[in-house]
Amino acid sequence: MYFLTKELYFPPVEEASYEGILAVGGDLSIERLLLAYDNGIFPWYDADEPILWWAPPYRMVVNPYEYKPAKSLRNIINRNLFEVTINKDFEAVMRNCQTIDRKNQDGTWISDDIIKAYTELHRLGKAKSFEVWQNGELVGGLYGTDLGHIFCGESMFAKVPNASKVAFVKLVEYLRDNNYKLLDCQVHNDHLESLGAFEIPRELFMEILKS
Repeated sequence: MYFLTKELYFPPVEEASYEGILAVGGDLSIERLLLAYDNGIFPWYDADEPILWWAPPYRMVVNPYEYKPAKSLRNIINRNLFEVTINKDFEAVMRNCQTIDRKNQDGTWISDDIIKAYTELHRLGKAKSFEVWQNGELVGGLYGTDLGHIFCGESMFAKVPNASKVAFVKLVEYLRDNNYKLLDCQVHNDHLESLGAFEIPRELFMEILKS
């Protein structure tokens, strides 16, 4: 495991631990974050931990050109129960992702420092949010880092049933319509799998990232 200094450097992703931890420490400067994402690395850590940088051996992804939402979800979208916007309130999406209660999860990894850093990425056009509204209220959404050809999803939230799922579908449609190669969901969880995400080896992910 590599311990970062002030130097803007990450070791090759192949040096990550079995679990996927590549490096510890450093900072959340824009320069370091962009260097990380450009090299298949992302931060993920609890607020009481040093910054942990990950490059897991398997990556959870969605191919925008093969993705098909479940029929029940498509029916919900067709009923026009929600309005979806892009980049209307990035920080509000992050704040909701930070504070929403999650089943079987204590606390959140989205610290105020994370919000500050990714809001700055958003200001520079390197991060996007998708907001889901119902009767004028923000009820769901997601945000992620935008590499131009790959979108790295970070977190999502829902205050009413299906709101985050609708955001997810609209994100995938946006990526397909704008010629992105991949939606990177980073690490496996059952919810992402239920939405149609699947794992690929790190080596294949890196090939797509660098292509």
